[in-house]
Amino acid sequence: MNLLVTGGAGFVGANLIEHVIDHAEITRLVNLDCLTYAGNLDNLQAVTTHPKYSFERIDLRDRADVDRVVRQHAITHVMHLAAESHVDRSIAAPDDFVHTNVLGTFHLLEACRENWQGNFDGRRFLHVSTDEVYGSLGPTGAFTEQSSYAPSSPYSATKAAADMLVRAYHRTFGFPAMISNSANNFGPYQHREKLIPVIIASVIARRSIPLFGDGQQVRDWLYARDHAAALWLVLNRGRLGETYNIGAHNEWPNRKLAELICDFVDEIAPELGGNSRPLIAHVADRPGHDRRYAIDAHKIMRELGWKPEQDFDEALRETVRWYLLHRERLG
Repeated sequence: MNLLVTGGAGFVGANLIEHVIDHAEITRLVNLDCLTYAGNLDNLQAVTTHPKYSFERIDLRDRADVDRVVRQHAITHVMHLAAESHVDRSIAAPDDFVHTNVLGTFHLLEACRENWQGNFDGRRFLHVSTDEVYGSLGPTGAFTEQSSYAPSSPYSATKAAADMLVRAYHRTFGFPAMISNSANNFGPYQHREKLIPVIIASVIARRSIPLFGDGQQVRDWLYARDHAAALWLVLNRGRLGETYNIGAHNEWPNRKLAELICDFVDEIAPELGGNSRPLIAHVADRPGHDRRYAIDAHKIMRELGWKPEQDFDEALRETVRWYLLHRERLG
């Protein structure tokens, strides 16, 4: 297996590379990342000198460079994670999201299709997407692989468009693709603009913790290393043309999550002063803010035998501890 991971210097990508690189199936692992503000090679210190690992600083928007990487490294398998992913940024600058998430995915699909020359035996392409493509849920129910797409933000709309391209390539060309849609991830290496790092940074600085609206938006939280294990299973054992939803059946309102993180910071770093919950403050809600996400992950559990291994409280506590030890990551 010559494996291409796109976006490997990002949060989920770095966790994924750490998880898979020692698998015997892999001969070469190529990390393609253009190192935007969200990409950080420090995330990959554990693998930088690994004999299987190589890095290509390439922008998916450059079709010729993408084609060269696939051809030069004789890529046989792809795990496509590279994307613009922050909803607030997609509202402020949607064009970046269209170019990277849609056009970039098209360039990667074309590079693989052309270099594999219709001989798809032993080739696999996993497109890593999000539960946000499904839109917002009411107070009950969960997203299944049959749920209709109803994206609310420019971010989720561009991910939905990329999903549809991948699906069309499978149906039209027999291209050996699969799609995964995951719940919200947390863990080490996450960029400071995301919710959990924002909460931790605010507590450390003893400043207000900003929560949109009433703070009752519900998200299903998945530890990034459990997500990495699921992606490896899908890449190797998933059925071509299928979609797999990945979640932990672990729903938390944003307000409750913020309170729990406050308690963990107070427990681990009492020198900061303790009693951090009063720092939580509510700010004007984000336009088009989805109320609730929840993933029904029974398909991947049933077909591939995956289940989240990490206890949520312990994984979140370890995440808080990691950020307290790496405060430079919080800006």
